[in-house]
Amino acid sequence: MQGSANLNLMVKAARAAGRSLVKDFREVENLQVSVKGAGDFVSRADIEAERIIREMLTEARPNYGWLGEESGGEVAGADPTRRWIVDPLDGTTNFLHGLPHWAVSIALEHKGEVVAGVVYDPAKDEMFVAEKGQGAWMNQSRLRVSGRGRLIESIFATGLPFGGRADLPDTLADLARLLPTCAGVRRWGSAALDLAYVAAGRYDGFWERRLHPWDMAAGIVIAREAGALVEALEPEADILESGEIVAANEAIFEKFARIVRGE
Repeated sequence: MQGSANLNLMVKAARAAGRSLVKDFREVENLQVSVKGAGDFVSRADIEAERIIREMLTEARPNYGWLGEESGGEVAGADPTRRWIVDPLDGTTNFLHGLPHWAVSIALEHKGEVVAGVVYDPAKDEMFVAEKGQGAWMNQSRLRVSGRGRLIESIFATGLPFGGRADLPDTLADLARLLPTCAGVRRWGSAALDLAYVAAGRYDGFWERRLHPWDMAAGIVIAREAGALVEALEPEADILESGEIVAANEAIFEKFARIVRGE
């Protein structure tokens, strides 16, 4: 894929952060880890990856705004129409447990819409990229959502609440409605990769509550450009503001969305 200058910059930054993370992943038992909250850990590897990304993006595009997981909130840019949305390590708990399923996620938002996204899985060297109107790609292969049209043949991904989160009853109710109708549900611990896998046809759909913008932003444009329908759980809500999402191929989206919405 011949991407724009911005997309090429995002890919370069994701690879640089990925190289740094892989070095620490090989020595995961020796990482210095601090606790951010119940079930939500941050490592010095995470913070270093964000520093690398921020320096590269800011040097090249000093006027853009910034929203990153580790940097303590949003930083407005001189250009109010554009901002980077970054999760330097999506799947931190997997990373800290030595599980090779985590990713670097970088998105570019323009006038409130995500127009480019990169989700990089360094452990598998899979680079998922998309720009609005240009399709979605994994390395050099064009991505397309699955063609399955029956729920009973489909597998779905979600996140399971941990550490006593208040949304556990809702998720358990979702599973009770969905599991009898489908071929299975997976919980792999990275929303960015879940959405990328919907784009690649590996999952047929994905839903989750209580996500942050940096968890979803890049994955949203990648999934949409691969042919997925992506909405908030409340159909008219803004996905990034609501923190709730449902995505699937067009053939099953309506049935799947009704189930997870409890309709």
